[in-house]
Amino acid sequence: MRNLDITTLRSFMAVADSGGVTRAAGFLNLTQSAVSMQLKRLEEMLGIALLDRSGRGVSLTPAGEQLLKYARRMVELNDEIYARLTLQDWEGEIVLGVPHDVVYPVIPRVMKRMQRDFPRVKLQLISSYTAELKEQFARGAVDVILTTEVEPGDGGESLLDVPLRWYGAPGGTAWKSRPLRVAFSRHCGFRPVTIARMERADTEWELAVDSESDRTIEVTVSADLAITPVLEGHAPSHFEMIPIGALPDLGLQKICLYASSARPHILQPLLEMLRSEFCCLGRREEIAAE
Repeated sequence: MRNLDITTLRSFMAVADSGGVTRAAGFLNLTQSAVSMQLKRLEEMLGIALLDRSGRGVSLTPAGEQLLKYARRMVELNDEIYARLTLQDWEGEIVLGVPHDVVYPVIPRVMKRMQRDFPRVKLQLISSYTAELKEQFARGAVDVILTTEVEPGDGGESLLDVPLRWYGAPGGTAWKSRPLRVAFSRHCGFRPVTIARMERADTEWELAVDSESDRTIEVTVSADLAITPVLEGHAPSHFEMIPIGALPDLGLQKICLYASSARPHILQPLLEMLRSEFCCLGRREEIAAE
């Protein structure tokens, strides 16, 4: 019987998730040639091609797609065994703060991985607006936060650039009205940016909703009574993006990471997972846009 190597499978997964050998090598702290050699040995061992290298970047062959499912299960089981039997010293609680609109799809995956790899570490999630999260972080109530900002503040690290877009009701016409009816939450960090962009473009607008509740905003927009700014790809399913160019461009927002320096040992795995997941998310969005 031939034995598959967990390290090689982990490299194969990193290439599949990131879309390229170079990116995967960076995640794994290996050289590009080392990752390429691992993949070559894996293909030679199985006697099949796992990667299609004919186009831009790399993609999985049908056999590669099939192997990926098994590889994830094997690596997950390997990591679970290791965590359960050897990482008894990893104990404690981490409080993670995330804005409402960037919880999905990354945070559930990260929380699941943390529970699997570090079962003695309790990860508590709180969700709020960027301004509130930064205030809590400043007074030490939160260990790690994600934010959405035009630029990161002191100590912040930019993970991903995401376009801020206009959204309205599916098939709606509210975006065509003048004055333009806009719905904002009182604590929304996109509010000053959006107002500045509209005023710069001399767009006639009025405040349709000024609420503490995101649900109130959603209902108003879904009823085609107003429009609102949302990060591209993070809008509720009952929203529809307004055609690009029809209204003032809202620029980019950065998803930023801030971490306490008080407990670097226990926080490091979480930070690495967040960096890796958002990098992979950005890569998938690039591929989807091509």
